[in-house]
Amino acid sequence: MRFSMLISLLRPIGPVIIGISLGFTLSLLSVSWVEESCDNNTIIILSQDGSLKGARRPNSIPTGNDGEEEEEEDFQPRIIPYKPVKQSQPKKLFRAKYISTELGIREHLFVGILTSKNTINTLGVAVNRTISHHLDNVVFFTGTRSRKIPHGMVVVTHGDERLIWNMFQTIKYILEHYITEYDWFYLAQDDTYTQADRIKALVEHLSMDRVLYMGSPEEFIGGEMRGRYCYGGFGYLLSRSLLLRLQPFLENCRNGILSSRHDEWLGRCIIDYADTNCVEEFEGQKYYYYEMGKHSDPSKEDNVQFKNALTVHPVSDPEQMYRLHKHFTEIELQKTYEEIEKLQAEIKNVSVVAFEGNRSALWPVGINPPFEPKTRFEVLRWDYFTEDQVYSCIDGSPKCELRGIDKLDVADVIETALGELNKKYKPVLHLKKQQLINGYRRFDPTRGMEYTLDLQLEVLNQKGHSRSITKRVHLVRPLSRIEIIPMPYVTEATRVHIILPVTLQDREHVHQFLEVYATNAFETSENAILTFLFIYDPIEAQQVNQNDIFASVKAQISAYEHRYPTVKVPWISVKSGSPSQIKFMDIISKKHPVDTLFFIATVKTSINSEFLNRCRMNSINNWQVFFPIHFQFYNPNIAYHNQPLPNTMDLVKESGHFDRSSFTEACFYNSDYMVTRTRMSSDVQENEILENLDIYDMFVKYSGLHVFRAVEPALNQKYSYQPCNPHLSEDIYQRCLQSTLDSLGSRSQLAMLLFEQEQGNST
Repeated sequence: MRFSMLISLLRPIGPVIIGISLGFTLSLLSVSWVEESCDNNTIIILSQDGSLKGARRPNSIPTGNDGEEEEEEDFQPRIIPYKPVKQSQPKKLFRAKYISTELGIREHLFVGILTSKNTINTLGVAVNRTISHHLDNVVFFTGTRSRKIPHGMVVVTHGDERLIWNMFQTIKYILEHYITEYDWFYLAQDDTYTQADRIKALVEHLSMDRVLYMGSPEEFIGGEMRGRYCYGGFGYLLSRSLLLRLQPFLENCRNGILSSRHDEWLGRCIIDYADTNCVEEFEGQKYYYYEMGKHSDPSKEDNVQFKNALTVHPVSDPEQMYRLHKHFTEIELQKTYEEIEKLQAEIKNVSVVAFEGNRSALWPVGINPPFEPKTRFEVLRWDYFTEDQVYSCIDGSPKCELRGIDKLDVADVIETALGELNKKYKPVLHLKKQQLINGYRRFDPTRGMEYTLDLQLEVLNQKGHSRSITKRVHLVRPLSRIEIIPMPYVTEATRVHIILPVTLQDREHVHQFLEVYATNAFETSENAILTFLFIYDPIEAQQVNQNDIFASVKAQISAYEHRYPTVKVPWISVKSGSPSQIKFMDIISKKHPVDTLFFIATVKTSINSEFLNRCRMNSINNWQVFFPIHFQFYNPNIAYHNQPLPNTMDLVKESGHFDRSSFTEACFYNSDYMVTRTRMSSDVQENEILENLDIYDMFVKYSGLHVFRAVEPALNQKYSYQPCNPHLSEDIYQRCLQSTLDSLGSRSQLAMLLFEQEQGNST
């Protein structure tokens, strides 16, 4: 009964139960079984038919293409041989030349001066002379310029005199060339005096990431537009962030804003597209400015606003610009003196509570303590002097005349000592110098030049009575602040063209020169070209076909060219009765491009790569020429008298000296020579100038370049007698004689030789 009832209940749902069971069974048969090891990276996949297919766990790694059926055999383990990955050529890492470039360090302040064709040679020059030596980068922007550009100024010409166009081009030029290098940009007109140190101090106290437009705020003409622009007469500061925000809309400003004033145009552009107004004060810093009267005298201005001004406008002429600069320089100098006195007073007050009291305070106050030698070889030497003689000479003689810069130094020290004594004892006493009894000086590398003076003085009191006293004073001329002068960028990759003049007397030295040069240049593939300049006199030139005096030298050149197939040594022949450096360079200059770097050498000179690199670094096109002072070895028969000659000679004072009387070696660019030579030709008569000047005198007198003269230890000459040409000018001839005499030996060596001769004659 009960069973029949159960059957009747299950009959309706029986097909459902059977269907669910069958479906579950079939699903189990179609799903792959996955056996996963402990290592998740190794997976074995098996299916019913033995193929490597099936479902993959979400956290597993597939071994084949998903969804594709492949007929494969059962899995068989196999060993895959290791093949090292071939390393590709590593990319060359780019490293910036300067650390500041790699780290993204920018300079603080860029200065742009808006000038014109009519004022660049007057007010523009005055602005440059008053601020350029205080600031790192000053650029002058003008529409058009005159043919003559002032020396030492960076001028950018836009080619159009329209004010708005020039302002647009100026901002565009700054964005293209300087936006990545500076944090602040100061723009001013050439009739504005700028106190450079105060502008620098202002930007040092402002946050560099601010969007700032700072200057003298002015209302727009007509009052239709809201906001304020910075009046261009007093200059204005633009932050880097502001210019970057303005950069995408600069073209829109040029096309969409109409104005008659360039400062208004820029102000409207900044307000419209950067949403920034001109402000006079920001972050507690104020932009001070002063409007100058037409005929005002800066020395008579007693306005507080004038004394604190960063800029003064308008400046009518260069003379007024220089007066303003003098006045503000005196103000800054006085502030510096006051700060020094304040610091000295603080040092004295602090030293009172020290263990040793006031004795712990150094003299002079604020100057480094004296150098303390650790051994007897480090003891600094005191040099004795009087007003006319000095008892420590460079050449080793016991006494020599006090002259030149040394005489000016002693006179200045005595005058300073009298001034300080009178300042101390006035108005009770007045002191006058009678004579310098004793003078001592020494150079302390930690402090500067120290002096001790014993002065005989006449003392005059207020009643008119006088007497003579002796007073000892101590003075220190401290080392001034060292300043790094910015120099143009140069490279050591420049090719050097070595010009070697050879005369009849020089033939015997050519073989030694070529041996040394081949070792240092030919074998090392030095980036240099050697050119021989054979100098014939008129008689020798006529006989060159029958008897060439330089035939042996030319044969040596051919032999070296055969030994070094990649080397070519050109040579040039010239005829001259009175040899002159300028005459020869006129010929050589025309045969080379303007960017050629020349080195004028002599056959006695030993040239190496070290010197050639310094020639490249010290010769800067349109900036500097280099005249090295070579080391001249003494006559070995005198320097090593009664001694065996050493195999190699060292650069010591017993073996030679730096020949300051020789100006034969020189490094310079062809373009600098051509410009200087043109100026020289337009000054005096050609024949007269060629006889009286050499290349060194020409550059000193007729070029605006830096003439760099320095001792060069990598450039040395062996001793040989050199006759001087009497046909040259008196100055050049005397320099040659002095160089020849100095190369014989030192004074002590010559004195010892004379002493031995006198002893021999007496016996």
